[in-house]
Amino acid sequence: MTQERRYSFEFFPTKTDAGHEKLLATARTLASYNPDFFSCTYGAGGSTRDRTLNTVLQLENEVKVPAAPHLSCVGDSKEELRNLLVQYKDAGIKRIVALRGDLPSGMGMASGELRYANDLVEFIRQESGDHFHIEVAAYPEMHPQARSFEDDLINFVRKANAGADSAITQYFFNADSYFYFVERVEKLGVKIPVVPGIMPITNYSKLARFSDACGAELPRWIRKQLEAYGDDAKSIQSFGEEVISRMCEQLLQGGAPGLHFYTLNQAEPSLAIWNNLKLPR
Repeated sequence: MTQERRYSFEFFPTKTDAGHEKLLATARTLASYNPDFFSCTYGAGGSTRDRTLNTVLQLENEVKVPAAPHLSCVGDSKEELRNLLVQYKDAGIKRIVALRGDLPSGMGMASGELRYANDLVEFIRQESGDHFHIEVAAYPEMHPQARSFEDDLINFVRKANAGADSAITQYFFNADSYFYFVERVEKLGVKIPVVPGIMPITNYSKLARFSDACGAELPRWIRKQLEAYGDDAKSIQSFGEEVISRMCEQLLQGGAPGLHFYTLNQAEPSLAIWNNLKLPR
């Protein structure tokens, strides 16, 4: 992990025109900090396919920051995936975040022609050669549906061996979990950069709900402090900035190859951490 550090921001496509305009305004603010790229999520079963495509093209062409669409194989046929890859390639997109994806409710196990993220990585390589830089997901605290931590490590190795260039982690609040994960996969022969995913703390109830759903451990001391603040948004924000900035310092000092911020389509929480860290612009 000796290469130059990279910094990126993630958005989700919105359902309304007003939300989309806010997303673009946020992106323009963040663009002034010269991130390496923006990424844009993809709904369960491809439910936001068109909105993701449109958002990515606008980020790339209007905001002028390289954009990386998320692409998931659950619920999409090879032909649908092939068409998306052609559109992205023709539009000059150079980076893709390749994921298995979540099944939408009621979809059962009808999961498209490709079942796992490593299958998708392999498919992208077969279809597009080395055109795309492929990011995959990493789970320092284990994917919530994995049978065991060991199984999850093997799944990650499969993605790397299928042709992934680098990885972005699920967010976490314990730097040791990140360092332990990287140490384990390196011992298994994986040398691709693993970039920590960073979630700013702005709202306790939403964060607790989201963390429980995606298997991210919210340490008891953080929960208790946030609970103590109640509805005091300013104190929650101040505490969150301090805790996450301190963790990011620890990660970078320990050799992390960059940071990937989960913005939730807001600029200020991520930029507060960025400025605390005095990251380059």
